[in-house]
Amino acid sequence: MEQIQGFLPIILLFLVMYLFLIRPQMKKQKQEKNFSAEIKVGDKVVTKSGMHGKILNLNDDGTCIIESGAGKMKFERSALSMELSTKLNAPAKKE
Repeated sequence: MEQIQGFLPIILLFLVMYLFLIRPQMKKQKQEKNFSAEIKVGDKVVTKSGMHGKILNLNDDGTCIIESGAGKMKFERSALSMELSTKLNAPAKKE
């Protein structure tokens, strides 16, 4: 019984780490993957570096062509920010 009590804090530590660190990160990765799979031509997006634009073309190799004020540019789909793009496309709140 004393051996189980000795390992109990370590077991609880791993449980807390899983619940507060690992599980939320896995959920966020799944959402990011769904976001990059669901984007379509014509969507307004923001890259992780802050570039705003509209998707002109989606390629099978994981890239997309975005039209911005600077012209047409090629980006990896992983460079698109889910959080910033959803804020950009969210309907304006009436106060």
